Amino acid sequence: MITGYTSLMRAARRFLVSGRVQGVGFRYFVLEAARREGLNGFVTNRDDGSVEAVAEGEAESIERFERALRQGPSRSRVEHVRVDDEAPALPQTGFTIR
Repeated sequence: MITGYTSLMRAARRFLVSGRVQGVGFRYFVLEAARREGLNGFVTNRDDGSVEAVAEGEAESIERFERALRQGPSRSRVEHVRVDDEAPALPQTGFTIR
């Protein structure tokens, strides 16, 4: 039996965030949230007006990151967040805006 174990499992998720999420500083908000949690991945605007983020890191950090995405910065209005689990495979190069 392992004692003192916390959720250090790695997780990866792809998020598609829709609503008023472009032109309101949303990508920079996501970048800061990801860096705060020590996640790897990226965030980018999509042609359809949504924002896509792919994040990988400790499962608990991913959960906190998702909560931040669902709230967004003050000028945004998040209407929907689609979440897809992915296999962890990103290089450990930090988090970037694309």
